[in-house]
Amino acid sequence: MTDQTADNTAETIDYSQTLFLPQTEFPMRAGLPQREPELLARWARMGLYRKLREAGKGRDRFVLHDGPPYANGNIHIGHALNKVLKDLVTRSQQMLGYDSNYVPGWDCHGLPIEWKIEEQYRAKGLNKDDVPVVEFRKECRAFAEHWVDVQRAEFKRLGVEGDWDDPYLTMAYGAEAQIAREIMKFAQNGMLYRGSKPVMWSVVEKTALAEAEVEYEEHTSDTVFVAFPIDRDRTAYGPLVDGLKAKQVFDAILGASVVIWTTTPWTIPGNRAISFHNKIAYGLYRVTAAPEGNWAKVGASYILAKKLVADVFKAAKVEAFEPVCDVPADWLVEVTCAHPLRGQGYDFDVPLLDGDHVTDDAGTGFVHTAPGHGREDFDVWMANGRMLAERGIETRIPYTVDADGRFTSEAPGFEGAQVITDKGEKGNANEVVIKALAASGNLVARGRLKHQYPHSWRSKKPVIFRNTPQWFIAMDKPYGEAGAPDPAAPAPTAGGNADTLRNRALKAIRETEWVPAAGENRINGMIANRPDWVVSRQRAWGVPITVFVEKESKAILVDARVNAAIAEAFEQEGADAWFTDTDGARFLTPFGYDPAKYERVVDVLDVWFDSGSTHAFTLEKRADLRTHRVVDGGRDKVMYLEGSDQHRGWFHSSLLESCGTRGRAPYDVVLTHGFCLDEKGEKMSKSKGNVTAPQDVIKDSGADILRLWVAAADYSDDLRIGKEILKTFVETYRKLRNTMRWMLGTLAHFNEEIRVADPASMPELERLMLHRLAELGPQVAEAYRSYDYKKVVTLLSQFMNTELSAFYFDVRKDALYCDPRSSHVRRSALTVVDHLFRCLTTWLAPILVFTAEEAWLERYPQVKAGDGSVHLELFAEADQAWLAPELAERWAKVRRVRRVVTGALELERAAKRIGSSLEAAPTVHIADPDLRAALSGLDLAEICITSGAGITDGEGPAEAFRLPDVPGVAVEPARAPGIKCARSWKYFDPASAEPGFPEVTPRDARALRELGYVA
Repeated sequence: MTDQTADNTAETIDYSQTLFLPQTEFPMRAGLPQREPELLARWARMGLYRKLREAGKGRDRFVLHDGPPYANGNIHIGHALNKVLKDLVTRSQQMLGYDSNYVPGWDCHGLPIEWKIEEQYRAKGLNKDDVPVVEFRKECRAFAEHWVDVQRAEFKRLGVEGDWDDPYLTMAYGAEAQIAREIMKFAQNGMLYRGSKPVMWSVVEKTALAEAEVEYEEHTSDTVFVAFPIDRDRTAYGPLVDGLKAKQVFDAILGASVVIWTTTPWTIPGNRAISFHNKIAYGLYRVTAAPEGNWAKVGASYILAKKLVADVFKAAKVEAFEPVCDVPADWLVEVTCAHPLRGQGYDFDVPLLDGDHVTDDAGTGFVHTAPGHGREDFDVWMANGRMLAERGIETRIPYTVDADGRFTSEAPGFEGAQVITDKGEKGNANEVVIKALAASGNLVARGRLKHQYPHSWRSKKPVIFRNTPQWFIAMDKPYGEAGAPDPAAPAPTAGGNADTLRNRALKAIRETEWVPAAGENRINGMIANRPDWVVSRQRAWGVPITVFVEKESKAILVDARVNAAIAEAFEQEGADAWFTDTDGARFLTPFGYDPAKYERVVDVLDVWFDSGSTHAFTLEKRADLRTHRVVDGGRDKVMYLEGSDQHRGWFHSSLLESCGTRGRAPYDVVLTHGFCLDEKGEKMSKSKGNVTAPQDVIKDSGADILRLWVAAADYSDDLRIGKEILKTFVETYRKLRNTMRWMLGTLAHFNEEIRVADPASMPELERLMLHRLAELGPQVAEAYRSYDYKKVVTLLSQFMNTELSAFYFDVRKDALYCDPRSSHVRRSALTVVDHLFRCLTTWLAPILVFTAEEAWLERYPQVKAGDGSVHLELFAEADQAWLAPELAERWAKVRRVRRVVTGALELERAAKRIGSSLEAAPTVHIADPDLRAALSGLDLAEICITSGAGITDGEGPAEAFRLPDVPGVAVEPARAPGIKCARSWKYFDPASAEPGFPEVTPRDARALRELGYVA
């Protein structure tokens, strides 16, 4: 605004031109979809990432290590949540004073990519196995490279700042070399071994799966109750029973059967035992009535858990039954049963084994035990290996199902039948087994059950448990012990102080900060109870298990020279180097080994081992990420941040890999978030049409709206999103933007010459706002330090909307627009607005990255002209000397009175007795002496934005306006007397007007004179 010249006279004044109204080019309508790409381009031109690193030099480091997304498609809303949350962490930690670096990464190996290339082959009528493996791997690499580029652009569009020009990739040659070094470390320390155990197997994908690669979906299974006849000749009578009654019980059970219930009838050919529990009460029951032709026939005797008898006989359509006798659980260990298909190639003993996993909650109280088809089955079988051998029972676990889901010759009578087809559909295995059981007379009942069953998260098809040779990392073998664990030995417990991988991991969990804290218990339980880590996969696209096995001794070759040669080849050629030499001669011959005597392992590593090793080829290799960890006495921190499913995924595999090779966790802090659901709390799916795509949100509203949604959410729980929810955040954003816009417009009239340097000289209202800033600053900083972004949004939104826009700015607009240029009130208010802008803009910058930058550049043209940015700033600190709690207490009372006045005026406005509040001059009756004292020395009309306000003692008349929660205050509204000021619109007594300025108040006349107007 320019000064008016001295020849201006009162008669020629355009009063609107004399006001200090807000002036800014910061638009009310954000236009984020168009504006955000411009800011991204500016950051790229100025090298913002490089400048952040320069600004952070010498500071303690806070490194958020990226959990690598999978490079196989466009990003979805879950990706957006994850990446924005990471950006909130890194930006806020940088502004808190750390060197907070973020290097994005990608997981590039594994089945999903390989599956896509196979689909392309099948579409062309080609067979993957007809193509040289190295050529196939090249196509997988090209596929991953394409999607890395696509996702990189989409992540950058979210406003996520990081080293996008130099990310880490698990398929980079150096990364593949380090992954190979890591698995060879486990071979060197004796923790890697090949064993035969039941693992989850995907028939569709032809590979073993880890627990982290499955999800549980509703599935309908066939169920059967099966009778295992007690073998008279192999069940001992001796020291366990004594006396006539015991002998009668013993004789009774010899003619009975033990009944099991299973949801996997196809595993019956693999049955080798029955498990019971020594604390369950069992009894012998005889069928006394049943329909003609029923499977459970009259006279049949069954041993069952007492608690489940009625349920079993109901399922078996038994009309009546009678108890025969109790069967003590401790007798059962001496019982031997016949397989229900004895005489059909299953002529072996079926012992009864005591197992802790058995319950009487459902089923029969007995568990059919097929050690080749279940972890608990395997564990109880192996735990009893010595006893079984002493009884002459063959302990070898059969391979009854092959990689295609078909029965092998070790399932006599069923060879070729399929459990699951190659398309993931139900095969005929259940039906042929059930028919055979019925024909043998040992089928008691059958049914169907809907339940949660493991599915591959890639193919979405059911998996099976299948005994197969795989490579494992031992959880309970003490470090320093020679040799690999004996896969036929009972698994040690996780207790004790032995230096095992399990105990190392449990200790590291206790030393890590978990956000939220419940994450510690979750991963602790997983580590405490998990089996040995199966790390092998029967695929082609991945890092191979780079070991050689001596064919005769089955021992793993451990030679540092061979390992170094492998790693060096990978550095130069990538993991393809392992597949270009079919016998491994290039790695063996130079060091005196005969390739003919060694087996080159061709299984590839589980991709979770790849991603679990990222700390080794990223955090430890990059100078810009190396830290002096807290555990080493430094103040640097490393954070891992992913969805809560990664307790069994990346957090889990990284913990085991690092503890196995370095004895500690790779992280200091682990933060987890929930999953994205639709507005009804349902899982998103394209078929339901309830998917919210981040690309659509950005196109319609801008990335800052998405970022605000992330920041405002309770990320510790699942997050809902949809059009209606986003509308609320658009509105929240609008209010925040308008507050920033008003500050920018007002500050157009501010410069350093008019700054009020001494807050003590400011009016109370300004000192109150400075006090609130001083209160808010530490709260905001602490919320950022504790990763509580929801609290940041709540604090700032409430302050900006309620305390600034609806109160302080509203009250001070009159002084800021109308007071003389020299006015101390106006200068104080402008100084406070300057403090407010700097604090609020920096405090919001990690969340509204684009909007805060836009506002900052508008406020500081010199920054805009140069290479500056709000993101290179630290959080603005509010001077703690501004704190004035007694003043705040007084103004809390003042604002209570103001609420009553505002309420009364709202009714007057609704009744159209007044328009603007400046048309009012209410009388305020205050009976509460404490509230009266709070108003002493203050201009209540100014605070209530009225042209006048009278204060009287007492309750006031009965018809006066009151608020129930503010007792002792009553308001009588009245129109303001006098005339309306042509400049400020306040009503005033015309007799008080200064000569020459009859249309304006004396205050406005002074302002006009300062502007050069004359009477």
